[in-house]
Amino acid sequence: MDTNEDKKLLLKEEVFKIVGAAMEVLNEVGHGFHEKPYENALILEFGLRGIPYRQQPTYDMCYKGNKIGLFIPDFIAFETVVVDAKVIERITDVERGQMLNYLKITKLRVGVILNFKNPKLEWERIVL
Repeated sequence: MDTNEDKKLLLKEEVFKIVGAAMEVLNEVGHGFHEKPYENALILEFGLRGIPYRQQPTYDMCYKGNKIGLFIPDFIAFETVVVDAKVIERITDVERGQMLNYLKITKLRVGVILNFKNPKLEWERIVL
């Protein structure tokens, strides 16, 4: 049985490393560009920091046992964290809900939403 404290601490170090890499990317690249440059810079920064990742792996989406499509997350880091890079005004319940769906599809427990829109990195950790 998970307590709220357990959920807060789940994959704490991994999330800390991912957010640190994202902060470095934002500091170097600047804010407000399209998502792709941030994804590309994150690949480089993950490599420099020794963060294992898979970029855009594919997952089957199923309905009642039948494949209905594919889900392709930006990254899976440490084989345990779904990472979603965004350039949006702010993280809302829409993005939080999407991440919960991503976690269900990937069968992972922790996701991180990174928003590169503003001078200060906005990020949220989502736990399923």
